Amino acid sequence: MDFNNMITFLACIIFIFIFGKLFIWPLKNILKLIINSILGGLFIYVINIIGMNFGFHIGLNLITSIIIGLLGLPGALLLITLKIILRLKIILRIKSSLSKREDFMFKFMKLI
Repeated sequence: MDFNNMITFLACIIFIFIFGKLFIWPLKNILKLIINSILGGLFIYVINIIGMNFGFHIGLNLITSIIIGLLGLPGALLLITLKIILRLKIILRIKSSLSKREDFMFKFMKLI
């Protein structure tokens, strides 16, 4: 093997090594996201099984599992907190609309 072939061979090895490093790093992150999303989906499933006793449910879909996949346990706590806040907001809105109706009925009954 002459000197030029050896340099070409070493340059190809270095190029393959650098090229491989560039693609392995994002591939590791993508695989980590996929694994975390699957684990997030399982975690949501466990939350739903436990929440059945309390009437609590988080939708199991791609978005919620990716949120838990990206953020981990804080993402799960975020989804649970959002669900509770939105549920309380709806309950408070219903109660406030009922009290307005009751006030109207009370005023109406006073007039009669």
